[in-house]
Amino acid sequence: MDNPEQTQASTPKPSRDPLDRDPVAPSRDILQQLAGRVLDPGTAMRVKGVDPRPSAYVGHRLLVATQDLESLFPILSEAAALKGWEVTRDPDFTAWSITVPDPAKPDSEITVGRTRLLIDIASGRASSAPDAWVLLQLARANSGVEALRGASLDHILTTVPFYDPHPFYDPHPFYDPHPFYDPHPVGSYGSPGSGGRQPVAFAGAAPHRHDKLPTLRPVVAILDSGVGSHPWLDRAVTEGVKLDLLDIGNVDPATDPEAHPDLAGPLDGIIDHNSGHGTFIAGLVHQACPDADIISWRLVDSEGPVAQSEWELAISRVVELARRYHVGRSDGQRIDVLSLSMGYFHETAADIQDTEVGKILLGALGVMGTVVVCAAGNESTARPRFPAALGPWRDAPVPPAAHLLPIVSVGALNPNGTDALFSNTGPWVRSWATGAAVVSTMPMFQGGLLPRAGGL
Repeated sequence: MDNPEQTQASTPKPSRDPLDRDPVAPSRDILQQLAGRVLDPGTAMRVKGVDPRPSAYVGHRLLVATQDLESLFPILSEAAALKGWEVTRDPDFTAWSITVPDPAKPDSEITVGRTRLLIDIASGRASSAPDAWVLLQLARANSGVEALRGASLDHILTTVPFYDPHPFYDPHPFYDPHPFYDPHPVGSYGSPGSGGRQPVAFAGAAPHRHDKLPTLRPVVAILDSGVGSHPWLDRAVTEGVKLDLLDIGNVDPATDPEAHPDLAGPLDGIIDHNSGHGTFIAGLVHQACPDADIISWRLVDSEGPVAQSEWELAISRVVELARRYHVGRSDGQRIDVLSLSMGYFHETAADIQDTEVGKILLGALGVMGTVVVCAAGNESTARPRFPAALGPWRDAPVPPAAHLLPIVSVGALNPNGTDALFSNTGPWVRSWATGAAVVSTMPMFQGGLLPRAGGL
C-alpha cells in the first residue's frame, strides 16, 4: 500500500512491554497435525536485521503474494538449492487473487492474492528436513530482507491455548493434588468445580426472536468450528453459504467437530478442545441479539490448529461475497459483523508491517461496512496476536482512517469486571467483555471429559 500510515494497523510498535511475554507453544500432538514447527530464537538461523521471536508455522510451506510470485520464485529456488531442496507450487492449494477496496485510499482499489509453495528434497540429494524459516533466511542473506517482503511463513492459528497434554495421559484427571501450590492459577479456570466448560441447568426462557422485523435483520458471520444442532440456534443459523460453487472452509460432515466431538487422540470418549467452540460463540451472539441472522462457516478442526494459508483463503471468499453485495450484485452476501476467534503470533519485530494480506482483507471489510471482531486470545500475554492486533492501538499517533470501520479486538473479563487471568492484554486490545463464567449453547455431546473453556 502506498500510504500505510492511514490504515488502522499503522501504529508503530511501542517499546517492549514488560508483559509482552512469549506464550506457551502448542504441544507436539497439535503441531504434528500440520507438520508444524516452533521457531526457537535461541537456535534458529539468523540474518542481520531480523530478530525472531517464538512462532508456530508449517515446516514445509511458504506463502508468497501472488503478484510477487514471478520475482520471488527464482530467489527462493536458488536459496533452496543450497540445502539440497526444491520449491514447487502446492497443487493442493487454490491460489487466489481478488480486487477489493483499498483500506489506505478512499475510493481506490487494490489487488491482493496468495500462492502457497512446497519445499521438498531435490531429486538425487540427501538433506535435512525442509524448513521454511531456514529457506527464508538463506534467501534474505542472498538477496536482502526487503527483496523477500512478499514471502512469509505459513503460520499456525489456534482458537484456544494448549497448555496441557491430552488429559487422557493425566493419571489423576479428576482432581488436582496440589490446588493451593499451583504457580499458574490460569489453569483454575479450567478445573472441575472452579471453571472450565461444564454442563449447566438453565432455568430461564430461550432468547426471544421476533418472527418479523420492520427493518433488515443484522447479519453476523462466524468463522470457527461450525455450529451444532441446538433448539435456540436452529432457527437463526445458516450454514453452507458459498461463493458461486466454491465452499468456504471445511464442509466434510465426517470431520465436523460439532457433530463428532472425539475425532483426535485415543478412542477415550474425551471431547476435543475445539468441539463445541463455534456453537458456544453462536450462542453468545444469539443471546446478545436474538433477532440476528447468523452465518456459520467451519474452518477449525476438532483438536487442531488452522494454517494461515487456509484462513486467508476463507477470508478472501468472505470478502468477495461482501464486495458483491457492496456493489449491488444479487450473488453477494450482506455481512454486518464478522466474528474471528482465532489467531497467531508473528515472529518478527515488524509484525504489523508483515501481515499485509490479512491487513488488506480485513481492512477492505471495514471499508464496505462490516465490523470485524477479533478475539484477543487466551495466552495471558501482552504480546500482539494477529489478526486482533491489526486494529487501532491505544495512544496511536495517527487516528484510524475515517472511511473504514476499525477492527475490534476484544479481551475477556471476569464477571466482576476485572481482567480474566487467561486473557491477552496490551495497547492493541481495545474492547473488553465478560469472557469467564459465561453460559452459552453447546451441542448435546456425550463424552467422558469436557474441554476447557475457550472464552471470547
